[in-house]
Amino acid sequence: MLRIRLSMGGVRKRPVYKIVIADGRYPRDGKFIEKIGSYNPLLPKDKKERIKIEAERVKYWMSKGAQPTQRVSRLLGELQIMPMPKPGNNPQKAIPKKDRKKNAEESKETSKAEGKKEEPKAEGKKEEPKAETKKEEPKKEQPKAEAKKEELKDKK
Repeated sequence: MLRIRLSMGGVRKRPVYKIVIADGRYPRDGKFIEKIGSYNPLLPKDKKERIKIEAERVKYWMSKGAQPTQRVSRLLGELQIMPMPKPGNNPQKAIPKKDRKKNAEESKETSKAEGKKEEPKAEGKKEEPKAETKKEEPKKEQPKAEAKKEELKDKK
């Protein structure tokens, strides 16, 4: 599948990207079919030199079936070559990576607790017999422990 994507260039801490048409199976900075523009993220957003692109070639390749990546589709949306994509919703982005797991576990627990509160109202009869069977099982285990204690006393 053909992709319209960014290919990284420049030097360390000063990235410059080429906007290229490439096969989706090739690496990011690898072989490409055609260079159709460039993107310099270090320049201010209001400068024209920030994004240079050949709009006719983009339309040609899109008619051939090339799909832009998420970042390129945003760049094309800014230039009004195609409609702007919907913004993504990632509420975890602002949370440090170490704390994300903790928050995910807490949200699962709260959702389970909410789910359990709603289910007994609708299906209260089904859950009651299960609770009774669980109560009986620990009683069976207690006599075994007592029997072992008695055996130890007899051996002494």
